[in-house]
Amino acid sequence: MKDKILVVDDMEMNREILRGIFEDDYEVILAENGREAVEYINLNRGKLAAILLDIVMPEMDGFGVLDYMHEQELMMSVPVILITSDTSSESRKRGYDLGVSDIVSKPFEVPIVRRRVSNLVDLYQHKNNLEAMVEKQTEEIKEKNRELTEMNYHIIDTLGTIVEFRSMESGNHIYRVRSFTAILLTYVMKYYPEYGVDEDMADIISHASTMHDVGKITVPDSILLKPGKLTQEEFGLMKTHTTKGAEIIKEIFVTDNRVFKEFCYNIALSHHEKWDGKGYPHGLKGDEIPLAAQVVSIADVYDALVSDRVYKPAFSYDVAYQMILDGECGQFNPKLMDCFRMARKEFEKKAKALQ
Repeated sequence: MKDKILVVDDMEMNREILRGIFEDDYEVILAENGREAVEYINLNRGKLAAILLDIVMPEMDGFGVLDYMHEQELMMSVPVILITSDTSSESRKRGYDLGVSDIVSKPFEVPIVRRRVSNLVDLYQHKNNLEAMVEKQTEEIKEKNRELTEMNYHIIDTLGTIVEFRSMESGNHIYRVRSFTAILLTYVMKYYPEYGVDEDMADIISHASTMHDVGKITVPDSILLKPGKLTQEEFGLMKTHTTKGAEIIKEIFVTDNRVFKEFCYNIALSHHEKWDGKGYPHGLKGDEIPLAAQVVSIADVYDALVSDRVYKPAFSYDVAYQMILDGECGQFNPKLMDCFRMARKEFEKKAKALQ
């Protein structure tokens, strides 16, 4: 099947001359004014190898056609060659500004027109083929990245579940923390855009939250499962789960996604830091604490309060909510507390669903 060329000229003789030049190599479509040209362009989107366009025409001139193609973002996909007797510098500048590939003055020499059009058609076909190849490869890379991301999520879910079994928790802790994190981040995106959180980042942070307690793998059962209050020495060992978790992620956790790994690392290391600097392991203060860790900290504390643990029964949703607002679980970012207030009902609904 031959490639198509659209010839647009109000003079029948010019149309027939151009048809004679190209009909052996192309299927030539003829239009006698700009309005017909636009109709043919719409009927043959993605199928035209080139457009040979006059400027001075009735009903709609050549610039009207160019304006339309520019609005429809068609100029980059098909070469447009102006073949015109209007050789003024103003018209030439306007044509090139609108994206034409070449301008041929009337009267023209047949061999020159044939060669210039052929060269442009070859150039654009090569460009379009390269773009299609790049697009295909980009999609393949995206699909591979999606597969790797799913594999990473599966791995961290498995690690999180192992930690839960060791901690004698319900098995839904990591999913509740992930859900609370996602809920809180929707309010951060809406009301505090200065943090730069978008939907992709929120999804990554939510999944990375699963790794917040991975360091508890290194904590002895005698401390991890102790039903009573920990001694100062025992609590000191318990606190090492933050640094140990960060080491596990840094040294053992394998992923090509640097951003995902960084969020996992920050969350594991800093989710017990507090806004006033009284947290651990490094006593970070305010926004020195990575935002992801701040958000996961609230989600983790809320779930710890409303769930049964070996060392305590669950608090009611009302009591847990007030304890966090009153600072009984440490100080949190005031902006995140605003988000927590707005998200209260959603937290309770999710907690009930995942009990």
